[in-house]
Amino acid sequence: MATNEGRPPYPPFTAETAQIKVKAAQDAWNTKNPEKIKLAYTPDSILRNRSTFLQGRDAIEVFLTQKWERELGYRLRKELFAFTADKIAVQFWYEWHDTTGQWWRTYGLEDWTFAPDGLMRKRQMSGNDVKIEDAERWFKDGVDVNTVDISEKHW
Repeated sequence: MATNEGRPPYPPFTAETAQIKVKAAQDAWNTKNPEKIKLAYTPDSILRNRSTFLQGRDAIEVFLTQKWERELGYRLRKELFAFTADKIAVQFWYEWHDTTGQWWRTYGLEDWTFAPDGLMRKRQMSGNDVKIEDAERWFKDGVDVNTVDISEKHW
């Protein structure tokens, strides 16, 4: 195995290790560093993001670079929804603004499948965007996204 391959925790997942995997992904995506994030995926990983279908790390890097050129001020929260030995389901919320300054909140679900070395070999995402005002934001600068009580939020 190459030095940078593999991402613990490894399958089979437990409730604790699945939770660790989800928060590690959240933290990585919040860096908005596509070059580093792509290394969490297998070299031939399959990724579906809404209606976009990709395969391979280079395609994932290009996709994420373009995503964060459009989705400015991006802040993400992921929560474990369910898991099996090698799969994790995630619910997520993220906020961002477009180039006009309009804020959006994206709600969605992800379905992840992992290789034995802990790299993601498949990711499928479905999400919806809702226009919000600045005053409605949950993840303002300086707020730890993990401390926002999502269960009490009115959608």
